[in-house]
Amino acid sequence: MTDQDQGQLNRRDFLRGGSAATLMMMMGGIPLQGAESASGETHYKGETPPLNVGVIGCGTWGREILKTLSGIKFGPVVAVCDTYPAYLRRGGRLAPEAKKYADYRKLLEDDKVQGVIVATPTHQHKQVVLDALKAGKHVYCEAPLASTVDDAREIAEAAKNALEVNFQAGLQNRADKQIVNLEQFIRSGTLGKTLKCRAQYHQKTSWRRTSPNPEREKEINWRLRRSESLGLVGELGIHQVDVSNWYMRKLPKAIHGYGSLLQWQDGRDVPDNVVAVLEYPDGTFLVYESTIANSYNAIKQIFFGSNCAILMRDRRAWMFKEADAPLLGWEVYAKRDTFYTETGVVLGAGSTKQAEREKVGASAGVIDPTSALQYSLQNFLINSYNHGAAVADFKQMFEGADRDALADYLKDLAKNRLPAAGYREGYQATVSVIKANEAVLGNKRIDLDETLFRI
Repeated sequence: MTDQDQGQLNRRDFLRGGSAATLMMMMGGIPLQGAESASGETHYKGETPPLNVGVIGCGTWGREILKTLSGIKFGPVVAVCDTYPAYLRRGGRLAPEAKKYADYRKLLEDDKVQGVIVATPTHQHKQVVLDALKAGKHVYCEAPLASTVDDAREIAEAAKNALEVNFQAGLQNRADKQIVNLEQFIRSGTLGKTLKCRAQYHQKTSWRRTSPNPEREKEINWRLRRSESLGLVGELGIHQVDVSNWYMRKLPKAIHGYGSLLQWQDGRDVPDNVVAVLEYPDGTFLVYESTIANSYNAIKQIFFGSNCAILMRDRRAWMFKEADAPLLGWEVYAKRDTFYTETGVVLGAGSTKQAEREKVGASAGVIDPTSALQYSLQNFLINSYNHGAAVADFKQMFEGADRDALADYLKDLAKNRLPAAGYREGYQATVSVIKANEAVLGNKRIDLDETLFRI
């Protein structure tokens, strides 16, 4: 049997079987295992058919994406694009077999490119994404989706209407096995009554980049201008804000914002010290704070409930139980770490198992060697391949059928997608931080109508 024949067989097995087990058997690349799920660990083996990708934007983060893709066998980079020659050369060195384009529209005309990853500055996303969807390419768009609500909505609506391609927002946590498992754990009711969430991003850095070319220096420092940037809460905080919305299954009804420029007096007009309080309809709230003037306590997120608090840091998590919390049973045997006067139960895929307790010490780092970015990109590649395969089979089997019929046909495929943020999650997270940044810049409270989040 040829590789092509095997791919067709696998594709049809998946589409006709319609089960998660079939998907796991046919795809390769990511071990999926629950933290302590009742069904045990799930592994799938085999070769995933490749999806040729083009990377648009070869700046610092674009090159990180290229490095990650270089380790994924089923994501060959066939094209790279950047308007700045030096960045294009650097991107080309990371993908030596790829064609180099200075104009993204030329890349979209390349028939070899099946999917694109948009890693340009936030305010430049809209037209690139719209053109890519129109060209029939699968799209992975970095988060935030855009710098204005109107642009974000236009992207989300275009993605919703582009039935024949897969769209994914670059909210990596939504694909990260560790974070997905933890969401399921929290949703099980372990927190008790959910009270609040606190998140922070502290890192002392000027956020300014240098260049011998004044024009280029202005261009690459777009994050320092409020006319183009969503500031700390948008460009840094979107992932933590999204996790709060996701875990608590709510969207904010109001946001209080506070911002000041205290450390970096260099002509920028974006605050370097911010606090945003997102109020949810049931009385819970998220307190987000960020500064690029101090690094103490770095990056963390804590969910507080009446039974326990759960601390997330560096893709790991710990549970700190209240004295009157009910006994869960398994935590008696779980690995524990000590934080000053508190002892936390380690929460992570495999961490509560005896073998892992014996193998992993209290000072160990992340036990999952697959990065959040790698999970996110792998899931994009696999979901895009299967989406395209389903569309191709639909057209072959139901020639002349309308878009509504295709939409119904794809609903079964959606049940078996690997975890990833779609256009809706990307839009809602983007709107949340756009409004949070607006509140920060105005040092004010903003009320949000729930219709703002609808697509």
